[in-house]
Amino acid sequence: MDFHLHGGSPSSSTTSTTSPHPPPNQNGNSSADPMHSWWESISKARSRIHLLSSLLPEDQDNLSLSSLADTDRPARSLLLSSTAYSSLSAALSSPYSGSSDDPLCHWLYDTYLSSDADLRLVVLSYLPLLSAVYLHRIHHHPSNPHNPVSLSGFEAVLLALYSSETKARNGKPITISIPDLSQPSLYHSPRNAKSSNPNSSSKPNSSVGVFSPPLEPQIAVKSTKRACIVGVALDCYYKQISQMPSWSKLDFCKFAAVWAGRDCPCTSDFDQDFGNGFRDNENEVDDIEIVTERVRDLDIEDARIPLPWELLQPVLRILGHCLLGPLNIDEVKDAASVAVRHLFARASHDLVPQAILATRSLIQLDRRAREAAKMLAANGSSSNVNTPSKAKKPEILLVSK
Repeated sequence: MDFHLHGGSPSSSTTSTTSPHPPPNQNGNSSADPMHSWWESISKARSRIHLLSSLLPEDQDNLSLSSLADTDRPARSLLLSSTAYSSLSAALSSPYSGSSDDPLCHWLYDTYLSSDADLRLVVLSYLPLLSAVYLHRIHHHPSNPHNPVSLSGFEAVLLALYSSETKARNGKPITISIPDLSQPSLYHSPRNAKSSNPNSSSKPNSSVGVFSPPLEPQIAVKSTKRACIVGVALDCYYKQISQMPSWSKLDFCKFAAVWAGRDCPCTSDFDQDFGNGFRDNENEVDDIEIVTERVRDLDIEDARIPLPWELLQPVLRILGHCLLGPLNIDEVKDAASVAVRHLFARASHDLVPQAILATRSLIQLDRRAREAAKMLAANGSSSNVNTPSKAKKPEILLVSK
């Protein structure tokens, strides 16, 4: 069964259930009725949840998954359900997942093509796992010319995300303005500067840097374009990362650490060179074990993969959020800290200057944030112990006569 990138998949006609709709308004224009639009979104989300429940093995978790359809915001409930994430993750990481006839890949593909924003967020939350399983099988499964591994289901989902981003960019690159650092300040403009262009502004000259080149439409995942397609898909994930659940971010950090290579002893060299490390050796070993527990369960251990800059760049942006985001839980920050140090060691071995600079900067920011938090906690505890509490003023009660 083939996927179609610019429309619904062949399974879309059989993957929806009929849901009752409220009657249109008295004018007969149901499309302009906000209540009708709201109910249509609810019905679509319930339909996708019921279909997903039918695709997963029947167990107690599957029953709780079906109950999500009865909530006021079913798509949001599905996104924030750790039970649903665990069930679908186990199915996506099975040895037979990712083929062209994989019903879960069809479900992810059709769901992302829907117009519901919350449903699209659900698909994005599984992107770290899908990318990890896909890249592992591409680079580590032995190729058999008589029985090749089919991953067209995974690739169709990745291409759907890539195509949406290509359409959003409209053939234009993403550029950034770099100010002229030869001036005394970013806002400095020489008084006697004369410009040959009368329409030019008095602001200092700045150069334009290409942050991301224009995207070319792709109808298949070629080996030369694989890193770019996966990187663009991860960039879509990064744009919505503030709405991603913690377990999705935690999975990404764990996979990123394994992609870099876990067993290199250079992961702690940075902290040893710069004084106090962010952990002692015993705790660091414990953190690495926690990081690798998830990948052992998914059978993708020792999954060191090529990391060209077009793939590593969005990986580092995501890790930067996981490392420094103020609302992230400590488990996410710790996993991101381990991943960044593994990527620093990998970049140091591969001699990639931009990767060394980026990972080194993230490690320094992480160390400073942890030191600041430690000092704040120490000052808070000392102030509570040594600072005498002021006597409370007597309360004055106003009593009416």
